[in-house]
Amino acid sequence: MPPPPTSPLDSVRPTPRGAAGSSTHSDLERALREAHERASADLGGSGPPDLGVVFVSSAYGEAIRPALDGLADALDLPAVIATTAEGVLAGGTEYESGPAVAIWLGRLPGAVVEPFALEYVGNPDGGSFLGWPQRLEQGWPDGAGMLLLADPFSFPVDTFLGRMERDRPGVPIAGGMASGGWTPGSNTLVAGRHLSDCGAVGVVVGGKARIRPVVSQGCRPIGRPMVITRSEENVIVELGGRPALERLREVYAELSESDRDLVRSSLHLGRVASEYQDRFERGDFLVRNVVGADPDSGVIAVGDLVRTGQTVQFHVRDAASAHEDLLHLLTRGSDGEAPVGALVFTCNGRGTRLFPTPHHDARCVQEGLGPVPAAGFFAQGEIGPIGNRTFLHGFTASIALIEPV
Repeated sequence: MPPPPTSPLDSVRPTPRGAAGSSTHSDLERALREAHERASADLGGSGPPDLGVVFVSSAYGEAIRPALDGLADALDLPAVIATTAEGVLAGGTEYESGPAVAIWLGRLPGAVVEPFALEYVGNPDGGSFLGWPQRLEQGWPDGAGMLLLADPFSFPVDTFLGRMERDRPGVPIAGGMASGGWTPGSNTLVAGRHLSDCGAVGVVVGGKARIRPVVSQGCRPIGRPMVITRSEENVIVELGGRPALERLREVYAELSESDRDLVRSSLHLGRVASEYQDRFERGDFLVRNVVGADPDSGVIAVGDLVRTGQTVQFHVRDAASAHEDLLHLLTRGSDGEAPVGALVFTCNGRGTRLFPTPHHDARCVQEGLGPVPAAGFFAQGEIGPIGNRTFLHGFTASIALIEPV
């Protein structure tokens, strides 16, 4: 049977595509232009981008706010979000210090792309998040996901995630907390033509594109899963009917000497995000720090609220575990087409502070996904789902894969 006739429009119809560019020029306005030009050249000429995401190193100092004021018009990107960062990455390169700009552009035909800027206003009823665009108030697109960039000093991200879980259950959220600014008002956020030093910005993507998060907490389990049989707030009193510290000592006794060193220096506890499973593996645990233990009472304190009945397992973190975990989660694969891009939100405690060589997470993304246009930044807290709930993390790489539908 002969192939169906083709239309002349078929050869010029936009296809989903992403591109990334970077620049380390010392003049910020020129660096923005260079990074944008490099990303645009890689994107090609079959239609304008539908989304731009920009990351700017805080090393540019006082030049940042004037350069980002009017960013959407300067780069001709009406759907754009941006943040300041301690360090940025593009492609397989991480710029942990010094001036650098990274830009990701996405052409997403048929997708709904809606930037937003939010502020939190406290009130006796618990506060409100103001600034949702009218289009979203009228209804969210099918398959909606969210990228979120938030200021750590002014935006209660845990409260926001709880509100989203109640109002928009099932919407995947990936992103990070702005970094590089160490006092209130020292970070800069952009959404479209909105510029602010507080609150949060982001973009909702749906329709013919989706956001698929990959969250690597950089840990590996030790011992076996156990059930909390007695707890008080963030303190585990008993595990499996026995003092929690006694259970930890049992796990410790069975470890190699190298793992015992990790227990002494970087012990964590993972609690299962969803109990409705027969078995648990990497990606099923929400990992939190073990912050202390009392040898007299045998209790263990962790950096999160726990409750009786939860399944938990001890974890350790080191460079080798973090590498293995990220690569494993990236290569799990997707049930759809290959991603057109990756937005990487990695902890500012990773990079060369964790790994023995530079560019680890950026290169791991390329290794795990094949050549993929990627950009991102070193965050002061990373946002991403474990199981069916979204959390704020530390020492994590949260990656938003942009995929056509």
